[in-house]
Amino acid sequence: MQIGKIVERLRSSREGRYAALVLGVVVIFGLGVVTGEGHLRLIDLHRYSSVTGLPKTIDYSSVDHIYDTLRANYDGTLTESQILDGLKHGLANATKDPYTEYFTAKEAKAFDSQLQGISLTGVGAQLDQDASGNVVVMSPLKGSPAAAAGLHAKDIIVTIDGTSAAGMTAGDAATKIRGPKGTKVTLVIQRGQNQLTFTITRDTISVPTAISKVLDDGVGYLGVSQFSDNTYELVQQAVTTFQQQGVKKVILDLRDNPGGEVESAKNISSLWLPDNALIMQEKRGNQVVDSTRATGHNPLKGIPTVVLVNSGSASAAEITALALRDGKAATIMGEKSYGKGVVQEVLSFSDGSELKVTIAKWYSPNGTSINHKGIKPDTVVTQSDADTKDHIDTQLQAAKTYLENK
Repeated sequence: MQIGKIVERLRSSREGRYAALVLGVVVIFGLGVVTGEGHLRLIDLHRYSSVTGLPKTIDYSSVDHIYDTLRANYDGTLTESQILDGLKHGLANATKDPYTEYFTAKEAKAFDSQLQGISLTGVGAQLDQDASGNVVVMSPLKGSPAAAAGLHAKDIIVTIDGTSAAGMTAGDAATKIRGPKGTKVTLVIQRGQNQLTFTITRDTISVPTAISKVLDDGVGYLGVSQFSDNTYELVQQAVTTFQQQGVKKVILDLRDNPGGEVESAKNISSLWLPDNALIMQEKRGNQVVDSTRATGHNPLKGIPTVVLVNSGSASAAEITALALRDGKAATIMGEKSYGKGVVQEVLSFSDGSELKVTIAKWYSPNGTSINHKGIKPDTVVTQSDADTKDHIDTQLQAAKTYLENK
């Protein structure tokens, strides 16, 4: 068995880097993630210095011995492709990193549909996997059946239609949760000390990645639900409308935004920041391997801005929030964010399979790592279940009040 040194890297207008959705082991069930219409480019897998400490070659004799024993004794039917796929999944799983995954060609196609906002049927939430291996809700998408039912970020999924989720990957759980429009799925979740049951009707999920409106008192509201291929274009259109209507203050709502493409986060952050301002750094070990800087297109520079976050704000959403706060361009309000401070890259192989692998940790311009810690807002404002049920947005109201004095 030989693993090639040259692979095909998926590229498009973005860098192919994801920060949760980038997606962590994030899978949207009911909404999809995208590959974009990119071309494939050959790259050297060893462009980074190795920090794994692994030898260049591995003795596979023990694997061959297990294979021979399995082939001789297993009471069932297996194909060679099943065995090979199992080995490849095992290599990724050996990292114990919930964000490093191998996808077969079929699994890769499902994963690559996610960042474009393709309309699919499901319940409209994103799944992650925590450090203990539990499948958890990263965030319910705004306006989705999952959000309407009351699912929260960091809810642990215990069972899906009576089947235990223990040992499932986020992808396994997502596949089981998906289904035809109008059908129901029952989830038992663990929230703190309580177990709750939700029966949710699947629906067609098609949520724009960015929405905008002008609120009372001329405050521009910009809600970004994830950082996808088309998000920056939608945000630019919103900014043009803001300019036409004389907006002088902005609320950037990143609540329940699980992240996405680093390139999209860079472009959107740049709208507020000076040219070449540092947005984030990527490190492997203690070595800085990449820096992301503002593009210089900054029509919102100097405009008082509040960024709203909550426990469902992750990854690229956290990159954006910290870049604006560290750059003195915004204040952060809401609740502590999710805490995903690593970056993945998707490597595509000639058979259509892919490896999503954690390549680095990211740090804010001030050198902050929020991995497993989250962002503590400048002003903490909680949103109660009762207020949500009564359609009272306490956090949005607090942001508007804050901006009244700016």
